[in-house]
Amino acid sequence: MEFSARRSTLLREINLLQGVVEKKNTIPILTNVLIEASQESGIKLVATDLDLTLYTTCEADVVKPGAIVLQAKKLFDVVRSFPDSDIKVSRGADDWVTIVCGSSRFRMISLAKEHFPSTPQSVSDGFGINGKVLHSLIERTIMAITQEESRYALGGSLFSVFSDRLEMAATDGHRLALAEAPLESNDGVESKVIIPRKTLTMLLQLTSASDDPVRFSRDDNHIFFEVGHRLLTSRMLAGQFPNYDLVMPKNNDKSVILPRGELAQSIRRVALMADERSHGIRFALSDGTLNLTSQTQDVGEANEAIQTEYKDEPVQIGFNSSYLLDFLNVLDCETVVIELKEEQSPALLKPGVNEAGASFKYVVMPMRLSH
Repeated sequence: MEFSARRSTLLREINLLQGVVEKKNTIPILTNVLIEASQESGIKLVATDLDLTLYTTCEADVVKPGAIVLQAKKLFDVVRSFPDSDIKVSRGADDWVTIVCGSSRFRMISLAKEHFPSTPQSVSDGFGINGKVLHSLIERTIMAITQEESRYALGGSLFSVFSDRLEMAATDGHRLALAEAPLESNDGVESKVIIPRKTLTMLLQLTSASDDPVRFSRDDNHIFFEVGHRLLTSRMLAGQFPNYDLVMPKNNDKSVILPRGELAQSIRRVALMADERSHGIRFALSDGTLNLTSQTQDVGEANEAIQTEYKDEPVQIGFNSSYLLDFLNVLDCETVVIELKEEQSPALLKPGVNEAGASFKYVVMPMRLSH
């Protein structure tokens, strides 16, 4: 096998594959990338951890077709070290692969293609999604996915396709993020799947790196996302995702509009004196003022006030400051709305303004604070 490719082009694709490659080394072959060269289509690169697979292509001048399997991280380090010039890759009769760029020359051992696991291919049906819309849905919900591996069904976001809209929801039991966006056409496809966190993280990278629409399809066990010349395939998470409509606050009768940037800065400052494990801060809302306070025994306390137009009954409630900042950090609007009921009831947070047809709701459970 022999081909040459531009360093910048090859590096871009190998870099994306790093997000899929298995890091734990429990199955050594999964730390590798498969590279196949053909004179008709250039080179195809594949990485998998058996649950998640990324296929991508790269323009190349293929002199001799063939396939190699190389250690992914080491290949990435080698290609990254080169200046932006042409890279020549060739494999001789043995298992050694030679990589040359300018005066630099590396040799790496290739495994046989037959050792690389077979991976699922895309199915023909499906429909297109605006890449920026999908990126926004993921960005607004991924932070609420649980970190606890034992809560299997909560290890991803529930992605729901309806006739007129897309919906993505995630929860860790302490908070819930629910984002919706209008859908022009879904070719009659309606679906609900739980997408794992790692898959969502890769989709964020793919939709950031391309303005292409995303084509979504599925079979009984896998989901497929085509983004330009790249294809991401993933196993779905099994299990029952909770009915989040049951926890969505319905009667929060106290509402305050706050400047997003000022609120985020105040929370960051007050959280400096919050307990390092709970990150708890107190909101005290009264006529015209929101007071934020925190306290850690034997360390200190903090207090900051934000002027508001609030005119309702006073209410106090404790929050995990990290959860609030996660919500505020994914928004670009000027204001946010916080709807409350009482100290023991969950709060509902929303952007001050939504894009046409879109919706973002963030539910946060209250905390009991001693101060």
